[in-house]
Amino acid sequence: MPDGHRVECALGRGGIRGEKHEGDGVTPAGVWEIRRVLYRPDRLIKPRTRLSLAPIGEDDGWCDDPADPNYNQPITRPYAASHEALWRDDGVYDLIAILGYNDDPPEAGRGSAIFLHVARPNYAPTEGCVALALPDLLMLLEQIHPQSALHIGSEAP
Repeated sequence: MPDGHRVECALGRGGIRGEKHEGDGVTPAGVWEIRRVLYRPDRLIKPRTRLSLAPIGEDDGWCDDPADPNYNQPITRPYAASHEALWRDDGVYDLIAILGYNDDPPEAGRGSAIFLHVARPNYAPTEGCVALALPDLLMLLEQIHPQSALHIGSEAP
């Protein structure tokens, strides 16, 4: 957290590694910019943040098919290639901070949809994302600025 405050988080079921591949469940080690924030307007009031912010729509998704030209990019559903729905029933994507991992430009198969999002109540492992309790995520997003980045690894930069 920006003020040194520590909070519990969930990480990928494959742990943290420098080498990531699509579907391996690994949270990628590194320092990742926070590109923008998405939220479910039917479940949350507009979060307070200095980052770029947009509501999630029922047709929003994220392409995770390495063979598709829109790999690791937002898409509109329905969509023929493999993708994740951002409008979910389980609440973990009610608030999403999109991390700048493998996106400039995306490299096929290197991993997609790496987000900072809401943790499940038991902090179950993610598919490679970092997940925080909703109050902690809201607090973090309120405190950071557009030049902030998330450091994932064993030592602070």
